[in-house]
Amino acid sequence: MFQAKRRKTYRQEITSNYQPRFKGLYKLDPKLFLLPSFRKAISENTEESFRRIISEPFPGVFVFKMFQPEFFEKLLFEVENFRKWARETNFTIRRPDNTSKYGVVLDDFGLDIMLKQLMEEFIFPICKVFFPEVCGTMFDSHYGFLTENGEDRDAEVDFHVEDSEVTLNVCLSKQGEGGEIFFAGTRCKKHMDTDPKPEEYFDYCHIPGQAILHRGCHRHGARATTSGRRANMILWCQNSLFREMQTYEPEFSDWCGQCVHEMKEKESQILAVKRKVKRLESEAEPPRKK
Repeated sequence: MFQAKRRKTYRQEITSNYQPRFKGLYKLDPKLFLLPSFRKAISENTEESFRRIISEPFPGVFVFKMFQPEFFEKLLFEVENFRKWARETNFTIRRPDNTSKYGVVLDDFGLDIMLKQLMEEFIFPICKVFFPEVCGTMFDSHYGFLTENGEDRDAEVDFHVEDSEVTLNVCLSKQGEGGEIFFAGTRCKKHMDTDPKPEEYFDYCHIPGQAILHRGCHRHGARATTSGRRANMILWCQNSLFREMQTYEPEFSDWCGQCVHEMKEKESQILAVKRKVKRLESEAEPPRKK
């Protein structure tokens, strides 16, 4: 409650004093910012239409293009304008996490309305098809931020999971080498720290203009940026009902790689015991009289 009140006061101070550079950015204009092919797929709202614009290079990792170049340019300029205002007014910027020195929470300076619209009208329909188990009737909250990594910016994020049901990661710009994203298996809370299986590893080279959609519990990180820097917009889509339901989940989750592995092992052990019991019973039977 105290943190929520502080955050509200913090945002009110920004909105009362900060003058946006691109006011049109604060309300999503689909025709201006989204690609026609992406808008068409969303309007048809079928798995077939989504598959036409989305690739799945690895199970649970979906890649597609959705934004016009103008959106990236304006968003990066707006973030830099906000930073400039903060420096000139000696205002402390809240960072996305404790390790970040350059990241910016987009929700804090008024972009939360645009991101909420993006999540509800354009990301949710895709998630309803590819991640139905976590969607419910609608995501009910989000967390949007921008990260910058590389030379003179934040170090790459280590192996982690995210506080989201589904994460949208959009590469806004990239100059230089490195920074590939690696995935290492989905996990429930109980198995978050278990070792990945060889078949769960997947490396993806994120390029400007592309978006990645994946479960928040799909463990991932980024390789070191060896030269240059990159900027990404991250949107965490959250569902409180799914989180409440998780408290009643069964012993094994069918989406957790480790749960599936343990369930198969348990089934194999049960089958082995049944075979052994059957063999012993067969050996214990008295020979039939001729």
